[in-house]
Amino acid sequence: MPHPDLPPTTAPMRLATTIRPYDWGSVTALPELFGTEPTGRPQAELWMGAHPGDPSTVEGTPLNDLITHDPAATLGEQTATRFGPVLPYLLKVLAIGRPISLQVHPTTAQAEAGFADENARGIPLDAFTRTYKDASHKPEMVCAVTPFHGLCGFRDPDDAANLLDHLALTDLEPWIQTLRTEDDAVRAVFAEILDDANAPLRAQAEQALLTRDDDVLAPYADIARAYPGDPGIVAALLLNHVTIQPGQALYLGAGVPHAYLGGIGVEIMANSDNVLRCGLTTKHVDVPELMRVVDFTPGEPFLVEPTQDTPGVYDYRPPAPEFALTRHELTGETPQALPGGLPQIVLCLDGELRVGDNLFLRPGQSAFVPASAGPVRLSGKGTAYRAQPGAFTK
Repeated sequence: MPHPDLPPTTAPMRLATTIRPYDWGSVTALPELFGTEPTGRPQAELWMGAHPGDPSTVEGTPLNDLITHDPAATLGEQTATRFGPVLPYLLKVLAIGRPISLQVHPTTAQAEAGFADENARGIPLDAFTRTYKDASHKPEMVCAVTPFHGLCGFRDPDDAANLLDHLALTDLEPWIQTLRTEDDAVRAVFAEILDDANAPLRAQAEQALLTRDDDVLAPYADIARAYPGDPGIVAALLLNHVTIQPGQALYLGAGVPHAYLGGIGVEIMANSDNVLRCGLTTKHVDVPELMRVVDFTPGEPFLVEPTQDTPGVYDYRPPAPEFALTRHELTGETPQALPGGLPQIVLCLDGELRVGDNLFLRPGQSAFVPASAGPVRLSGKGTAYRAQPGAFTK
């Protein structure tokens, strides 16, 4: 039965959303993208979803409350059966003014154990020293809106050795030789870099970065300028640097170390806020737990190529059951059909779009399309990103 005090869940609903002012955010990027007034403060992440830490609202009602009250209508039978009465994804727009923390995300088993342990020890959810905010894993994918670059996954040990060698510091030779000759070398060198006993050696490497700011070292020199004296500066040299162009997407699974460095991107992830950090941040750092969770297997960044079965519709399907993303390019001529039976969020990135019969969106605005709304049309002229659950695999 519909609740008399809650909005109806049979049609697309406009979302009221929050922009988080983290210190790494850009002061101007989102205002320029969405045509809004700058606040004079960093604007880092626009959140769209039902995470309890900062849920979007519909006519003043938190989206998570709306879903809890009627999961069948809002989520649909498939999603509610697979994930419970929870929207399984969180959609964001990132605007990066300076590097985001060097971090990893846990597996589901690691998140469940860590969350239970911190609860048992009485650590409040909002405590600065809290590591696990929920019991979920946090795979994620970012799709570039502007050229977007970051660090993702460990380099091949020989490549990492060559980059350290590029600093031309004799005192780094033991780490370089370890990377070139020993098994499990990445783990050993990464741990030594983060060890406070090696702070003097890190300081030498940092100074070398700032004086050898060539093409190879430029991204790492920028990190050093943003976070002087931080242990993550030298640790970052062990990671791949990757740049994705607008329309390209990067996927990150559990345990993959990463740090986004610059650009604007649309990010989608499992509905979690679990982040383990080891540097490049003013937030809580937990090196021992990160060392337990991080995957030290070297590998290339995981790029997700979109498929296009319909003109103007680009589907990104990463290997995560919680989410999938679609980019819609509309010319103002032919509407595009959105499927029914699934909980979807539609974000207008530019132009002016219409969701269904009478819900209009301008840049930066978004709508929740409940499963019970059935198939609806997306029309107008502009660009939209649409989030939905991924494949229903066990």
